[in-house]
Order: sequence, then structure tokens, then C-alpha cells
Amino acid sequence: MVKKVKNGTPVRYRMHVKKGDTVQVIAGSDKGKVGEILQTFPKLSKVVVKGVNLRTRHMKPRQEGESGQIVTSEAPIHSSNVMLYSTKQKTVSRVCYTFDANGRKVRMLKKTGETID
Repeated sequence: MVKKVKNGTPVRYRMHVKKGDTVQVIAGSDKGKVGEILQTFPKLSKVVVKGVNLRTRHMKPRQEGESGQIVTSEAPIHSSNVMLYSTKQKTVSRVCYTFDANGRKVRMLKKTGETID
């Protein structure tokens, strides 16, 4: 469900994960899998994770003499079903926002204290 503003444009949701983050799936059929975020959809609040939620498509041949093929690709899952993963500590954690020495706002894992940005 996409909520809309008065002028008809969809609301952009602020997600706790970004493209390139390492996450672990915490709910669904792929629960426990760890992967990197390849793409984000803030309007739908969904993410595409490498090696998670694979879908198979049977492609017809396009040209004469070409054979058909089976293509597997990742489908988006909801961002609430993933949690940030620490590769050093091998654990998942919630995210909090703090300021570093330079005064920049950075994301930090609550459990390990590791900064992400």
C-alpha cells in the first residue's frame, strides 16, 4: 500500500538500510540468509537482497535458431524483514544514529558499536 499526499505524489519512506549494506533476513521463507542490498525502493519500502527471494522465469527464444532459457533473479522483499548484519561479529543488530568526531551524523550498530557510514 502506497500512501499519497494531497497532490498525488507517493510518500518516500525513510528506511534503516541503504544500497550496499550487508543484511540478514529475519522473517519469511529465506529467514537466516545473509546478503548485500543491490537495490532499494523507498516509495514501496522494499529492498532487493543478493541471493534472497529468487524467482525463476522461463524465457522464450527471441530469434530464429536461438534456444529458450531459464533465468533466476532476485525479487524485492519488505525492508522490515531485514536487519543490519555485522560481518566482524557475525551478528545482527538494530541501527542508531550518532555523531562522529567530525560532527557528521553516522549510522551505528547498537549491539556492537560498529559504525556503518
